[in-house]
Amino acid sequence: MTFTESVKSCLSGYAKFEGRASRSEYWWFGVFNFLIDIVAICIDISASTIYEKSELVSTLVALAFLLPNLAVCVRRLHDLNKSGWWVLLFFIPIIGPIVLIIWFVMRGTVGTNNFGEDPIPESNLNNHQTTGE
Repeated sequence: MTFTESVKSCLSGYAKFEGRASRSEYWWFGVFNFLIDIVAICIDISASTIYEKSELVSTLVALAFLLPNLAVCVRRLHDLNKSGWWVLLFFIPIIGPIVLIIWFVMRGTVGTNNFGEDPIPESNLNNHQTTGE
């Protein structure tokens, strides 16, 4: 999945908690989030004064992307054949996020699992295995 396909998929399915998300969909959307956050922080810095710090834009961006981020995390866990409830590990300091990052880097279940079809078509499987998808 390309960068633009990932962004379109995650934003159009912003509240889609069913199905599966490939590693590329998850990580490209993460890159998009990072870039948007950088822009929001720059806007906040330029809107700040010596006496008052502005965080309005970055706060609005964080709120706007909360649901799409949660949805793609749940779909990524589904790709590993894990319940979406595992996303709550984020609330366990240090250990929880590390476990989730390790899981998010792992290759998903090949073929159909409890949460649906493989997001990587079988015809592309050999290509993705050689490229690291």
